[in-house]
Amino acid sequence: MKTRVFSLAFLLMLGFVSNSQAAPIYTFPIQGCKYTYAHSHHNYPATDIITHIGCAFVAPTSGVIDEVNRVDRFKWKTDLGADRGGLSVSMIGDDGVRYYGSHLSFIPETVTSGVRVNVGDLIAKTGDSGDAKGTTPHLHFGISWPTTKGIWWVRRGELYPWPYLDAWKSGIDKSPLSGVKALEKKKGTVPKQVGY
Repeated sequence: MKTRVFSLAFLLMLGFVSNSQAAPIYTFPIQGCKYTYAHSHHNYPATDIITHIGCAFVAPTSGVIDEVNRVDRFKWKTDLGADRGGLSVSMIGDDGVRYYGSHLSFIPETVTSGVRVNVGDLIAKTGDSGDAKGTTPHLHFGISWPTTKGIWWVRRGELYPWPYLDAWKSGIDKSPLSGVKALEKKKGTVPKQVGY
């Protein structure tokens, strides 16, 4: 038995045997609920994933939590862009890309700035906070590059997520890094706000 274990370990070390079931690098950000989404968004690049209140919003990849907003400050009277997302979480993936989810209903106390998360870890629950109140519950999902805190118009989305969502839904590890880097180079780290 010892010889067989040693032989398998030796073959793994030499690369003759491989683990074809490697852990995924990316996963679809909604787990445990049915969802739909379109290949479009109103007037800036993002994807609204239509689902139910209370569904698991999970880390789409491993990384570190960036910004967390647990207070819904949105009011139609003021209609401030920075408040439109309501409860929200962003994270910086190990790939260097920022992932953002908003209109949330619940964020665990353990999810704070600087906390490390692994792909598939629960980071919040879906909802209808912010300007989604009274509409169909959904997760607003944005992909962008990291910026200093408070640059909300970049955080909410710069690169359309749907091609990556399509891949992740199918179990394909497709990275948005090259698209994000190209857009940042073209637009600058803090581009002018587009859309509302």
